[in-house]
Amino acid sequence: MTGSFLEHFRHQQQDAETETVMDTQCPFCSVQCTMQLLEHRTGDRKKYKVLPLKDTVSDGRLCIKGRNAHQHALHKERILHPMKKVNGQFEEITWEEALSFIMEQFSTIQEQDGLDAVGVYGGGSLTNEEAYLLGKFARVGLKTKHIDYNGRYCMSAAASAMNEAFGLDRGLTNEMEEIPLAECIILAGTNIAECQPTLLPYFRKAKDNGAFIIAIDPRETLTTKLADLHLKVKPGMDAALVNGMLKVILDRNLHDERFIQERTEGFDEVLEHLSGVDLDAIADLTGLSRQIIEYTAVTFASVSRAMVFTARGVEQQTHGHDTVRNFINLVLATGNMGKPGAGYGAVTGQGNGQGGREHGQKADQLPGYRSIENPEHRNYIADLWGIPEKELPGKGVSAYEMMEKMADGEIKALFIMGSNPLISTPNATLAAQALKRLKCLVVVDMFVSETGMLADLLLPSSSYLEDEGTLTNLEGRVTLRRAARSCPGEVRHDWQILCDVARVLGKEAYFSYTKAEDIFNELRLASKGGKADYFGITYSRLKEERIYWPCPKEGHNGEGRLFSETFARPNGKAKMLPVINHVPKERTSESYPLHLTTGRVMSHYLSGSQTRRSPALSARQIESFVKIHPKTANAFGIKDGTMVYVDSSRGRMKARGAYDDSIREDTLFIPFHWGGEQNVNNVTYQGLDPVCKMPGFKVCAVRVSPVIDLTRN
Repeated sequence: MTGSFLEHFRHQQQDAETETVMDTQCPFCSVQCTMQLLEHRTGDRKKYKVLPLKDTVSDGRLCIKGRNAHQHALHKERILHPMKKVNGQFEEITWEEALSFIMEQFSTIQEQDGLDAVGVYGGGSLTNEEAYLLGKFARVGLKTKHIDYNGRYCMSAAASAMNEAFGLDRGLTNEMEEIPLAECIILAGTNIAECQPTLLPYFRKAKDNGAFIIAIDPRETLTTKLADLHLKVKPGMDAALVNGMLKVILDRNLHDERFIQERTEGFDEVLEHLSGVDLDAIADLTGLSRQIIEYTAVTFASVSRAMVFTARGVEQQTHGHDTVRNFINLVLATGNMGKPGAGYGAVTGQGNGQGGREHGQKADQLPGYRSIENPEHRNYIADLWGIPEKELPGKGVSAYEMMEKMADGEIKALFIMGSNPLISTPNATLAAQALKRLKCLVVVDMFVSETGMLADLLLPSSSYLEDEGTLTNLEGRVTLRRAARSCPGEVRHDWQILCDVARVLGKEAYFSYTKAEDIFNELRLASKGGKADYFGITYSRLKEERIYWPCPKEGHNGEGRLFSETFARPNGKAKMLPVINHVPKERTSESYPLHLTTGRVMSHYLSGSQTRRSPALSARQIESFVKIHPKTANAFGIKDGTMVYVDSSRGRMKARGAYDDSIREDTLFIPFHWGGEQNVNNVTYQGLDPVCKMPGFKVCAVRVSPVIDLTRN
């Protein structure tokens, strides 16, 4: 009897202990590291372990965010059911009730105020399938022209610059594995060590191989510490710095004359413009000495293989497009394109920031990077979707301009998927006013975000562990993320939600998909022949192969290195462009004497909606902060570690002051991962780049003051 009981007990214990292995990839940055999540269950207790997988991008590395990503996906605050706001409080309702609410609200608004009175706002972390379907939903399901996405605030300056200069926008013109071959590398406005830390070994290896690394940033970061030379340029003066470098290169005959003549156009105009550039004036504009500008230029131009990487520091400016164009001028003038270890890269920020901007979320874009204003492109997509071309809406407006149209009452309803614009939009006061003025706000999200708090209806969406689909990383490599876990509660995938809403709007025939792969196969056709051609890519191939776009046919592996022989412009040549010495649209003054720049910290991602719900990540950085030089702090009566106000002409934010003697004395730095009174976008500048409509996040004029505690004696 005793032996039988013990044997039965052992079997119970064995039954109670299980381990589930889930293959997935990180939902955060554009590297898209692969990993396994191990769930060990003993009775009702669960423990999790994360293991990196050996892949071709991060080579088996994971950063602190990837190792803890599962914590938000498993968090108790996840929305598990549709929630409708009733008398100011959210109440659980059924899916059919939620869908009926959307149908009634959107149909009534469009009947009364026109089709374009309903807008759609997407995100750069959606899968390719969902980004594609969101664009189709806006234009076929709602027939509205008003669609844009938060990637407008991320990659628009670099994307527009590359499209104009090269004829093609892909984050990196080379595979990551070529970085160690470079002999000189410029990192301009990018903090890879904290934003894409699993890529840092590529740059360390380049340095070990003898590469000279130049970092351009007004503050000291973990990335600038890796550099051999750190240029603390005045905020917003990066384009002027490049003009100075080009002036030196041309005056000293260090340019690649043969490459310029054979593979570019526009050089004569650039040369004429630079003839009037004065190096002493450049030094004054940039806050750098003439000698250091000359040294930087000669160092970069004297090697045979060099690379330039830019990111939000130089792109999130009111002249970010031109700044990127000038860095591209630098690459082209020295012939650093189309060969191993030489090229240009815009370090994509969001997880699917690359794929998200290729397939129709942007106001001016159709799938495959087609233009919504091109008649041939419109006809192709309309035929594929089975609608008359005349029913396909025209070009809408950018993300911030949509906020303005909401504030003005032109857009009266908004459908948001995968974004938290109340935190990510500049001049957040206007964004709040705009969202509150809407007749109907529907938010699809995993959590009740700051934006979600304003919603009339919340719809629960799946996490990265549950949602199968493809994503495109910063080097143009397409990856397939498996669904490792079933959806909890009544959660649905974003693509399912779009199909459900389309059904109640009477458009089910255009959205009859049963799985993500069905959508991808339609995306392949939609992109066929476009700049971002995915036609040759299939799910089965992605399970076995490493594939980049463009990939025009099966059996083709795509192009890891672009522009080896020709550029994607009609004449096959890259276009150089004269860039004037732009100064920021908003200047410092007696009332607002300091520059403010914003950025990330390693433990958080974007608006923090996910990472602030990860205990391991939140504990590393529990609140925002204001980096300030001690001399500046003393001048304004601020003590280290005390609370301060930062004011601009648009509003105020509050955070803890933190002394940093490595930052420029005229500059403050604040991360953008927090909401409420800690939201730095309460004060950021809403002025837009005239070409790409990127707001000027990185340069605005502010003042700083101590918070006076009136309760203390």
